[in-house]
Amino acid sequence: MFFNRQKISHYIDLVVILTQKEMKVRYKNSILGYLWSILHPLAFALIFFVVFKIIMRIGMKNYSLFLIAGLFPWQWFSTSLNASATAFIGNASLVKKMNFPRNVIPLALVAQDMIHFVLAIPVIVLFMAIYGKHPYLSWLYGLPMLLFIQFLLTYGASLVVASANVFFRDIERLVTIFTMLLFYCTPIIYPETMVPQRYRDLINLNPLTPLMLSWRELFIKGSINPSAIALSFLYTAIIYGIGYWVYKRLYWKFAEVL
Repeated sequence: MFFNRQKISHYIDLVVILTQKEMKVRYKNSILGYLWSILHPLAFALIFFVVFKIIMRIGMKNYSLFLIAGLFPWQWFSTSLNASATAFIGNASLVKKMNFPRNVIPLALVAQDMIHFVLAIPVIVLFMAIYGKHPYLSWLYGLPMLLFIQFLLTYGASLVVASANVFFRDIERLVTIFTMLLFYCTPIIYPETMVPQRYRDLINLNPLTPLMLSWRELFIKGSINPSAIALSFLYTAIIYGIGYWVYKRLYWKFAEVL
């Protein structure tokens, strides 16, 4: 039992140290630092607001809040997945010279972006206040639950990308294209009700759809849809399982290839 506790403590220390390292590297010589994590989705929200609300005059109330509630959690997923492509390659010296569980490297990347997302929630609260809304008591259990789901889902997908990119460097470029296509296939800048009924079931084949809809429902209405949560858990279990399987099949070759 003591050995297990010591091993778990060591694993946690590794994640904390690597997370701190990634944050320092990301914001090295950066004046705005953490603010870039907020400005990026805000800039996208402004662009989509101008295009859809002002130019195309989409008939939707509180559209700015609608955008922010979806773009912030998407930013976490997108940033982590794209950064994971170089997770092992960028830490080649550690992978080749040190004996430690390599999967903590993408884990630290995902944890770092989760921290940024959590610290950005006050911005969402500010937009809620502008539209006369306030945080709900359901956030007390809804936020931890959705954070857990998205963390595991993002980590599983990141393991696949990080492991595969060690052997096939084109994965890095393909992931950039994939995340862009996935963004427009996920109801983030448009409500799912705009999708024709005959195609409505197809968007739920997208693993990000029930999760992003759950975030929006929680932030804007303070509600949780049990069926969406159940579907998100299912997708998360599958993606995490695939990610861990791919990593276990490939990790022993990392040092040799790198």
